[in-house]
Amino acid sequence: QVQLLESGGGLVQPGGSLRLSCLISGRTASNHVTGWFRQVPEKEREFVGGIMFSGTATGYPGSVKGRFTISIDNAKNTVYLQMNSLNPEETGVYYCAGCSSGYKCFAGQTDMYDSWGQGTQVTVRS
Repeated sequence: QVQLLESGGGLVQPGGSLRLSCLISGRTASNHVTGWFRQVPEKEREFVGGIMFSGTATGYPGSVKGRFTISIDNAKNTVYLQMNSLNPEETGVYYCAGCSSGYKCFAGQTDMYDSWGQGTQVTVRS
């Protein structure tokens, strides 16, 4: 069973940047994907990108492409979500999650992710 723990959330001004971390414990295969999701109030949980554990592939939805970057440090078992040009509508709880279905995980369907962190709050406001 993979366990995930997010950190790095906080308050950031509009247009600012923030980097979240997701510490992964447990055995993962090379095609395991760590995804990032956000839960904005009164909206469904939204996929904001993912990375294969091997580091050979990433995927992003159009809403964040060019602004968000996901990377992995295998030595630290940590996945990072670098977020730039944040806007207030992106305020919410950000989760990392694990998926074992390889490239299919990049579709971002929540029911394909079977392990979740507890989430970290990101607030974007002046």
